[in-house]
Parts: sequence; structure tokens; C-alpha cells
Amino acid sequence: MSTPPSAEPPSLEIDEPPTALPSSRGLRVGYLLAGFAFTGLGIAGAFLPLLPTTIFLILAAGCFGKSSPRLEAWLLNHPRFGPSIRAWRANGAIPRKAKVLACMGMAGGMAVFLIAARPKLWLGLLVGAVMAACAAFVVSRPAPPTA
Repeated sequence: MSTPPSAEPPSLEIDEPPTALPSSRGLRVGYLLAGFAFTGLGIAGAFLPLLPTTIFLILAAGCFGKSSPRLEAWLLNHPRFGPSIRAWRANGAIPRKAKVLACMGMAGGMAVFLIAARPKLWLGLLVGAVMAACAAFVVSRPAPPTA
């Protein structure tokens, strides 16, 4: 006699216990829509320069974790994006290549801003300080442990 398929969501392959879903249907739908929006931005970021990918997918996974464990598992197990999302969740880690690309993207974005907007000195310095703080945060994150 065969057993019926399990109704449990797919394995997330992480060491964290699954989070409880919000009891409000409206809140779950809101998280689901936000997850799809962040996924769309992340996919666009894979093709558009200066638009980040991983941060949007990390946010999408968080939203799906509160609305759809199946979609969360899909992101976490994705062959291209899953390892970065899991490394962030487990250790707050960013791979060295991603750090370099992120800092280059921020520097490029700053250059485009300075050339295209020609801001006043105080605004250029303010935006530069924010970009430098973001770059310092990215660089300060640990690298993922090697397998």
C-alpha cells in the first residue's frame, strides 16, 4: 500500500526552524506580492548595471518565508542565487567577488551621479559619504565558509 504524499513544504536546506506564517490572510498576500516585486527587481538587477540583484532576492526570500514556504524553498535552492541567500542568512556573509562587484557598482553609480546631476558640493559629499558607508558595510561582512 502506498503512502500519500506529504503535505509538508520542501526542505529549505538551512539550519533555521521555519518561521510561522502570519495569521492574517491580507498580511500573507502582502508579503507574497512584495516577494514577487523583490524577485522581479532582483531578476532585473541580473541584467541591468547598477541595479543590485542579491539584496532584492534576500528580501524576496524573507517575504516568501512569511507567505509561501514553497517559493522561499525555490529561491533558497536556486542553483545560481540560492548559495548567496543561504550564506547571508547563515552568517551575514558576502562572497569576495560580490564585494568587489558591489563596490565597483557603487563607485560607478557615484560617478554617473556626479557627471549627470552635477550636484552642489554639499550634496555630492553627502551622497559620497552614504556610498562610502555602504561600501564599508559590504567590505566588513565575512566571507562565506568554504565547503
